[in-house]
Amino acid sequence: MLSILRQERDYFFSGLSFYTRIPCPSWVTYSAANFNKSRKYLALIGMLVGGCAVLVYTVAAWVLPVSISILLSMVATVYLTGAFHEDGFADSCDGFGGGWEKAQILNIMKDSRVGSYGVIGLVLILGLKLMLLLELQQQSLSLLIVALIGGHALSRVMASLVMQHYDYVSQLETSKSQSVAAVRLSALEMLWSVLPVSLLVLWGASLALWVGIILMLLVTLLMGQYFKRKVGGYTGDCLGAVQQVTEVVFYMALLMKI
Repeated sequence: MLSILRQERDYFFSGLSFYTRIPCPSWVTYSAANFNKSRKYLALIGMLVGGCAVLVYTVAAWVLPVSISILLSMVATVYLTGAFHEDGFADSCDGFGGGWEKAQILNIMKDSRVGSYGVIGLVLILGLKLMLLLELQQQSLSLLIVALIGGHALSRVMASLVMQHYDYVSQLETSKSQSVAAVRLSALEMLWSVLPVSLLVLWGASLALWVGIILMLLVTLLMGQYFKRKVGGYTGDCLGAVQQVTEVVFYMALLMKI
């Protein structure tokens, strides 16, 4: 039992070190196998990132206007993740916006430079995210908290679903995502991965929240099928795009008048 707990601990910290810039213990075993399995803690990592956003907002709101506090919470999540998902979203905008064939799209996404599609995409999605969070805060502080924690957790689950059901199309030997794209999780591991966010859903159960999850699943399916049709599967950048888009979709759903 103790060895299993240690193994799960290593899985979690491996994922935390890969998906965020949060300092992790040096005594953790970091291996390719542990990185592969770390995906089942994506929801928990998302809840941690969302929780940090809530903390930054709460502290900042004591002395600063709401709009600035929300913007600072966004800055905090970008810093914590090293703009990991935003970078993937921008590269996807460039690749699918400027490329016509599979090889061209993949080559554009591998380019470290950001093009006009990427810049425009980032400005629009970050601006939309800011406006949505402002509207959520005006509804209630508790709704903003549910949005931040749930949005970051659920959107990472959506990216994990893409990894589970589609093929990885970049070269594993040269890809920065090779450590987490090599294998699929078992059904039990996938169920385990959504347990933390399931508890959140039960705690904040509402019609809007369930609509948000359904819409996120639908958008994830549409994006996954689009990636498959255009390039035959997904890349690490595609996962970043899924995370960013479904996070915004979740915020929108919470504001729907239903």
